Amino acid sequence: MDGLVREYTARLMDSGNLASLVAGLIALLLVLNRTSWLPLRNIVTIAHEGGHAVVALLSGRKLNGIRLHSDTSGLTVSTGKSHGPGMVCTLLAGYPAVSLLGLGGAWLVNADLARQMLWGGVALLVAVLLAVRNAFGVVSVLVTGGALFLVSWFATPAWQALCGALLCWFLLIGGLRPITELSRKRARRRAGDSDADQLARLTRIPGGAWLFGWFLIGIAALVVGGYWLLLMPQV
Repeated sequence: MDGLVREYTARLMDSGNLASLVAGLIALLLVLNRTSWLPLRNIVTIAHEGGHAVVALLSGRKLNGIRLHSDTSGLTVSTGKSHGPGMVCTLLAGYPAVSLLGLGGAWLVNADLARQMLWGGVALLVAVLLAVRNAFGVVSVLVTGGALFLVSWFATPAWQALCGALLCWFLLIGGLRPITELSRKRARRRAGDSDADQLARLTRIPGGAWLFGWFLIGIAALVVGGYWLLLMPQV
């Protein structure tokens, strides 16, 4: 075990990824600090609602639109059966989507494809933009997509890698906070129509079990994605 720890530490130092570690610490501070979290939470909401929308379409439901609100909440409306696998999968997808996007981005950054990851993010945001149905949502998606575009187009490869790593860390860490926030709201009986509670009514599996499952997915994504980010190519 000691040998593995020394080998990992040596690889981390040799790869120059102390910069990636710093990016991870910055992302952690951004998520934990209330002042920074409130506006940046919109990024997590976009990913969350995008997850609902993609799975709704894949399950054969009709996507009516996405709304993103200034309080960082969101709503994805789709038409189809109010029960059954399609509805369950649609409700299930939101929270894991954030962590899984961070995991996929971390894999691309580790493979020295940071610019492609940023362009992929822009493409996904364009797709979300087509489904957004309110002004604040349009502005939120445009600002996020514009930032990714500027980095992908004008930044050097080193800065693209670092910004890509920061975004991935933020999604991986930030994907966990809404789950803990929802858990506290449910404990105070202030989230009776949450994804977890709707799933509980559809499946008879307690809402807490869905929260626990989402949290486990988020932790697994953070561990694997963090490992990839800490061993990304030298910047």
